[in-house]
Amino acid sequence: MRASAFAPSGMACAVDHLAAQAGVSVLQRGGSAADGAVATSAVLAVTTQHMCGMGGDLFALVSQDGVAPLALNSSGRAGSGADPQRLRDEGNTQMPFVDDIRVVPVPGCVDGWLALHSRLGRLDLADVLAPAIAYATGGFPASPMLASAVARLGDRPAAAQFGGPLQPGDLVRRPGVARALTAVVREGRDGFYGGEFGEGLLALGGGEYVDADLSAQLAEWVTPLSVDVYGHRLWTVPPNSQGYLTLAMTAIAEQLDLPTDPDDPMWAHLTIEAARVASYDRLEVLHEHADGTALLDARLLASRARLVDREHALQMGDDFRPGGTIHLTVVDADRCGVSLIQSNAAGFGSLLAEPGTGILLQNRGLGFSLQAGHPAEYGPGRRPPHTLSPALVTTLNDQLYAVLGTQGGDTQPQVLLQLLARLLHGGQSVGAAMDAPRWGLSNPSGGGFATWDRRGQVQVDLEVGHPAAWASGLTERGHSVVPAPAGFNFGHAHVIRASDDVLEGASDGRAISGAAIGY
Repeated sequence: MRASAFAPSGMACAVDHLAAQAGVSVLQRGGSAADGAVATSAVLAVTTQHMCGMGGDLFALVSQDGVAPLALNSSGRAGSGADPQRLRDEGNTQMPFVDDIRVVPVPGCVDGWLALHSRLGRLDLADVLAPAIAYATGGFPASPMLASAVARLGDRPAAAQFGGPLQPGDLVRRPGVARALTAVVREGRDGFYGGEFGEGLLALGGGEYVDADLSAQLAEWVTPLSVDVYGHRLWTVPPNSQGYLTLAMTAIAEQLDLPTDPDDPMWAHLTIEAARVASYDRLEVLHEHADGTALLDARLLASRARLVDREHALQMGDDFRPGGTIHLTVVDADRCGVSLIQSNAAGFGSLLAEPGTGILLQNRGLGFSLQAGHPAEYGPGRRPPHTLSPALVTTLNDQLYAVLGTQGGDTQPQVLLQLLARLLHGGQSVGAAMDAPRWGLSNPSGGGFATWDRRGQVQVDLEVGHPAAWASGLTERGHSVVPAPAGFNFGHAHVIRASDDVLEGASDGRAISGAAIGY
């Protein structure tokens, strides 16, 4: 079983140990948790381009001692040339997935870094981005996951950025990314959105974007959502994020009298049902203008909790109507915590790269609808529904308890629900909760972004090593249970739990090269 990491002063957790070390080094030099988060994220944008980068989006939550957390939405918007009717006329019923610039909103990552640093940073931006620039210039060893992922690029131009097939440990340099990072240090957002990257994106877009799309600020400080659960307060960012589902699932689960032992099949059944009744209508209700507070109304959540049958899986489906991401966590010596999540959407995103810098471009536009009149319909200046779901837990008087999050597409809230139930209800250590096998819900005819296409009619995938009683207990209750196929995404989660004296953290072993590093 994975042991928790402990440290007295500060800690960073990330899917790449080089990035986590960069975050801790910034903390040790007097940087804030925001400085550490930006430093960690920037290194990941160099070393982990198969999951995130400057061509993707960013959300963050920030806990400050004794006051309500801050929430940052730095997700991109579709360009001024976005034309849903043209896509429909081409025969599309869904947004393209890859190899099409129309699935690429203007990336919000860099605006998010600058917003965090401007409001909460202590060190000069040059010092915060220095580790990322050094790795991009001098090179870094390819992680096992990057080495295997590069093959997905095939013979596309983006593959040239990595010099061909990779083996773990091969040295990779990203000079174009180094130039982009250096431009941000020297000129701020204009060095990126108005510089080499911006010019290349405009040219690649062929009319999808105009200058005004790139000059518009993408980072927004927004009002976070919260619910009180298990004697704590759970926070997330509002729509267009699906983070409300983490809160809804956990609040529903609290009403279901969960066993404290997660090996009990009733624990698995009730957490699965909480996830299903919270999420079945996600595709209808999640869009950038959705009212997150209404989605978490106590009466609504109570009505959904009452639907759950302890002995039978709820029959759901099309007609049911009841009454390539990273996450990182950083905590500093002042117990300021940052939960930051940043993504290309699916792996290398759109598989398109801005040709000058070689920065891979996200395919987050896959969340748009092509249904005419849908509130999430693809269109100029609109933000797509987002799977990114950072989470943060405080005490009821707003003292930091934990920062957590995961990658995993539609699976993100499901993974967080299981972690929260283990930590807040079951009293497990961070390491034990992180290492425990998970269940995941999927649509067998879809991918990691299509879980709710058939509403609550889903398959339960069980991770290798799951308690033996789960499979039989869930099957007896009417769930469609299968062993998870190879490659099923059970997340790369990170958690740091804080007390006055000690930080307890863990980085998900599923990420292979991740680390929880403290000092």
